[in-house]
Amino acid sequence: MDKPLLNALQGKQPEVPPVWIMRQAGRFLPEYRAIRAENSFLDMCKTPELATEVTLLPVEKFDMDGAILFSDILIFSEPMGMNLEFIEGRGPVFHNPVRTREDVEALKTEGVAGEVGFVYETLGSLSKYLPESKTLIGFAGAPFTLACYMVEGGASRNYTYLKAMMYNDERSFHLLMEKLSTVLEGYLSSQIQAGAEVIQLFDTFGGVLSCFDYERYVFPYVKRIFNTLKGQFPGTPLIYFAKNGFSFFPLLQELKADCLGVDWSVSLADAAERSGNRFILQGNMDPVVLFGGSDVIEREAKRVIEEGRKIKGHVFNLGHGILPETPVDSVRTLLEVIRCSQPLS
Repeated sequence: MDKPLLNALQGKQPEVPPVWIMRQAGRFLPEYRAIRAENSFLDMCKTPELATEVTLLPVEKFDMDGAILFSDILIFSEPMGMNLEFIEGRGPVFHNPVRTREDVEALKTEGVAGEVGFVYETLGSLSKYLPESKTLIGFAGAPFTLACYMVEGGASRNYTYLKAMMYNDERSFHLLMEKLSTVLEGYLSSQIQAGAEVIQLFDTFGGVLSCFDYERYVFPYVKRIFNTLKGQFPGTPLIYFAKNGFSFFPLLQELKADCLGVDWSVSLADAAERSGNRFILQGNMDPVVLFGGSDVIEREAKRVIEEGRKIKGHVFNLGHGILPETPVDSVRTLLEVIRCSQPLS
């Protein structure tokens, strides 16, 4: 069975780029909102039947080439010892943020990956129900992005607590990153064993650091995780997405990834050059384009597609997650434009 997304990530680029959208199973869908009205977000993540249903929604509605597991990057923080709550209007909140050496030392690592069996059960269910032509995507947050949430206690504007730990208490910071990396290696390995055909590591906050700090404090752990996964599962494509990470793209040439996610602040051509033309690139239309008219959506989608044809390989996506207020018809328009695209020559 032909699997366009998996093929593209393995270096066999189809004429029409495969497409999936970050946060495609989310609040912009009325079907999602109906399910969410009757369930808490964490209950949806922890109930395989609901998580399976939500994951499949955008595949059934828009014929996406990829189905990304419905879950959350913070899902394994609870068995590590964190008190997590999702608060309407605020997002994730940790009631016991990690601020001291003692807090870091108290975090559990042993057996944590095994405490989220509902994730693997959902992946197993999706492997049965997902059409054969579609690719199942597992994911996790990268260590630094997870650390930002855990140290700050939730979303942050300046990441003051996290950076203070990083600069003033390097031993505690590195211990935290070490613990998160250990858990992530087990967690992502288990996702692949449960049926994930592709893995994406989200480093949403990686770009808040200078390229020097990224290289010193973050990259060794990202590199370690990719080395581990490639060593265990050499045939599984790996994607790394760091929002606003263009400044450290040259460094990423050392990464055992197959694909880099690119946000809309840079062209695909520049991203390819900065990363040594080593990777398939994923992206990179601005999510706000979907609030424009059909002519704007068509123009911008075609521009991204044509850029993608000039690089090693391309998976169409947005430059970050789709916004909750996005009109559903705009997504339909986008998919129609992509499906009808053909090379100019």
